[in-house]
Amino acid sequence: MIKKIFYQLILAAFPLIQIYGQSDINDTCPVQADNQKKGFFLFSNDQILKISIRFDLTDFLHKSKRENSFDGIMTIHQAENDSIEREITVKYRGTFRFENCAFPSMQINLKKPIHAYCDTDKIKKLKMVSRCGTARIYDEYGLREYLVYKLYNAITDTSYRVRLLSITFTDTKNRRKPVTQYGFFIEPLDILARRLNADIVKSKNLTQVNIVPEVMDRVAIFNYMIANWDWSVPGLHNISVIKSRIIYDAGLGLSVPYDFDISGLVNADYSIPAEATGLKNARDRKYTGICRSREVFENDLKSFLAKKEKLFSVVNDFSYLSEKSKKDIITFLNQFFIRIEKQKNLNSITNELMNNCKSL
Repeated sequence: MIKKIFYQLILAAFPLIQIYGQSDINDTCPVQADNQKKGFFLFSNDQILKISIRFDLTDFLHKSKRENSFDGIMTIHQAENDSIEREITVKYRGTFRFENCAFPSMQINLKKPIHAYCDTDKIKKLKMVSRCGTARIYDEYGLREYLVYKLYNAITDTSYRVRLLSITFTDTKNRRKPVTQYGFFIEPLDILARRLNADIVKSKNLTQVNIVPEVMDRVAIFNYMIANWDWSVPGLHNISVIKSRIIYDAGLGLSVPYDFDISGLVNADYSIPAEATGLKNARDRKYTGICRSREVFENDLKSFLAKKEKLFSVVNDFSYLSEKSKKDIITFLNQFFIRIEKQKNLNSITNELMNNCKSL
């Protein structure tokens, strides 16, 4: 009887680990029927994926109207002699990138879906981040932003998964040469919600009070750590909110951040803080989370410190950035961590958070 109760408690706790904590980023596909074993699952691993997109690239880059769409073909190259081809429609994504980037981000609508994981999660729409400009430095910015997603994956599974891409764009009207660049796909929100056994919250009339406190603090401190001011729960600006079907925490939601290209960790040349923030440059940090007690803030910060070596490993193990770039990122992150390691410094950063937090 005691053993039975013990196992019931373990099973009951598992959803808490899945929603509030962290699980393995990579899924191992179970052995299934032959046609399923040979299937393609977009977010099942972290290997770089080669894709080709053929469409009217010239007209797309002209950006005549934001509502324009472009038909094309996307080929996913699984191996040298193994590929998947899909008819797609390309649309513009993101107001800032449409207005400021020579190469805007895209939404890819697939006429025939692909699978996200080993189960039946079918993807019909994908957000794709490509490099903002034509210079090579924009490839680095994209890789850095991809790395930010991976850092947050290492902290919690309540996060968007991403798939690194090597993309070759071909103009179907032959008005420009093919372009190859790095980019990444972002896990669709409906797939994320299904993975975490949650429902999407569409209301924009929310504040940080409507989010599970430890989840909200984690998002706010993570954005502080990477020097990202460009997010807000009200209006769902670069924040998604889902509500767990398993954990009922006074009806509160779970916040999931995305779009980190303005952050100081990416340090893009177009990342200029809004005047209202009071920040002088992209690498200045400002805390914009909700107010908590000193004890809560200290415990939240210490939980990040416990992840320090794991986060550093994510950076150092990423082979697509130069050693110089990785050193820059580690140095930047360590400016945050050294303020937590000693009590005197911890008091200082806690005071900063308490002085800048939002009283809601």
